[in-house]
Amino acid sequence: MVRSTEDLEELTWQEFEEYIRDLLEHHDFEVQFRKVFRTPERGYQIDAVAIRKDLCLCIDGKKYGRSRPRSSSLKEQAKLHYERTLAYEEKIGIKSIPLIVSWLDDSLMVENGCIFVSIDRLNDFLLNVDAILDELGY
Repeated sequence: MVRSTEDLEELTWQEFEEYIRDLLEHHDFEVQFRKVFRTPERGYQIDAVAIRKDLCLCIDGKKYGRSRPRSSSLKEQAKLHYERTLAYEEKIGIKSIPLIVSWLDDSLMVENGCIFVSIDRLNDFLLNVDAILDELGY
């Protein structure tokens, strides 16, 4: 059971994704975990697709180490995740919001169309998701 930020450091990347799923379910999202889908061009996987009412969050969990250079890597990951989310949105016909959850605090930011939220701020983000998305123009 995750009780603190220190507990998060001990999680494997798989457990990190499971923690994200569990938190989404706690906030009454219907979660499709490790969602695999195809388009005519190629296949994709999204770590978690979370749906609640008319809101669809496509989430990519990133548990990077502290020594890994993250800025350029996160920008590239944001571009790729935005493309995955667009492909999913076109497939299901529901507006979908790309969200990258990082285990390190990169503060709330938007890059290449993706919203970044650190894992320790995910609960607050989900509590205020409608207001935050309005503020960011989604």
